[in-house]
Amino acid sequence: MTDTAEQDERVSDEDRKAQLRRRRLAAHRGARRAMARFGFHRTLRERLAGLDGAGDVYDLDEPSDVYGDGVVEALEAKVAGLLGTEAAAFFPTGTMAQQVALRCWAGRTGNPTVALHALAHPEVHERNAFSEVGGLRPVRVTSEPRLPTAAEVRDFEEPFGALMLELPLRDAGFVLPSWEELTEVVAAARERDAVVHFDGARLWESTVHLGRPLAEIAGLADSVYVSFYKSLEAFGGAALAGPAELVAEAKAWRHRYGGLVFQQFPTALSALIGLERELPRLPEYVAHARVVAAALHEGFAAAGTPWARVYPRVPHTHDFQVWLPYDAGVLAETAVRTAEETGVVLFGNSWDRRGPDLAYTEIHVRSAGLEWSAEDVKAAVAEFVARLPEPVR
Repeated sequence: MTDTAEQDERVSDEDRKAQLRRRRLAAHRGARRAMARFGFHRTLRERLAGLDGAGDVYDLDEPSDVYGDGVVEALEAKVAGLLGTEAAAFFPTGTMAQQVALRCWAGRTGNPTVALHALAHPEVHERNAFSEVGGLRPVRVTSEPRLPTAAEVRDFEEPFGALMLELPLRDAGFVLPSWEELTEVVAAARERDAVVHFDGARLWESTVHLGRPLAEIAGLADSVYVSFYKSLEAFGGAALAGPAELVAEAKAWRHRYGGLVFQQFPTALSALIGLERELPRLPEYVAHARVVAAALHEGFAAAGTPWARVYPRVPHTHDFQVWLPYDAGVLAETAVRTAEETGVVLFGNSWDRRGPDLAYTEIHVRSAGLEWSAEDVKAAVAEFVARLPEPVR
């Protein structure tokens, strides 16, 4: 195949994926039932309407924010209070927040090496930002689809200044350790005189599985990052929480990184609304995700689908994975076509290839998902499977 032909094939593949995404979003918007209806599925008008009631969480007669004061400071204080830390700093992105946090810790420990999981977000989704931008040196403690164990941390062959733990570990299936395992891992890092940083993008919903309140979980770490849009439905943004001295230095680095934005009031208000409205509902979503996961398992078993997997079988949060023995493209097309024909979105996300004729997708259960009974889930599985070709055996 010539270079031109290869380029044409890549462009064609990209076009197909873009078209499929447009169809998926259109099906989502028109569906009578879906597991989640995220903000990014909505129009600008609908998103702005989501700020209705902002006066309930902040005095709208106060002056607007300028370079991080006003409503942004109020959000920072709210987060610090929820996580039980001395201070918190608002960041436009979690990528920036974590680079800054670990850069600050490297300066304090004198060691730029960061121990983390091979599936941690910076290793998989950030284009080597730790090393390319932050001057940090990531080392992988494990690549197993679970959090590192205390023994792996204690016996790791290289010294490191910081241990970063993603809670939950998204790319392994939104998995969490038990509370006992987490405390043992943190203790093992302390034995090595390392600081502990939590990538808590989805920490908000981890309280159910860990069986502890947010402040107690965050209190295990030296610093914590949390996201405002992944579970709280804010427009975007993140926060870094920890000791006041660290947060003050982080704010200086935030400025250097270009993160001191002139005005952030729409995002800050949406985050405060999310903390008020969505945060209290997350345990309910987690509980119902377990109902949905069990129904999916039973539905695929009843449909005779070989090697269908729901992982974890009992979800640790309100997000989990479904694995099926088909080509990712086949599953993606079938999911969209089923949604278009039935008005029901069972699988609203993309499918990723993980081997020959093996792919997985993520299931997110939010307020819209509470409308699904177990029987609704099983019926949707039957509709989906009926449109699939014969599986590879």
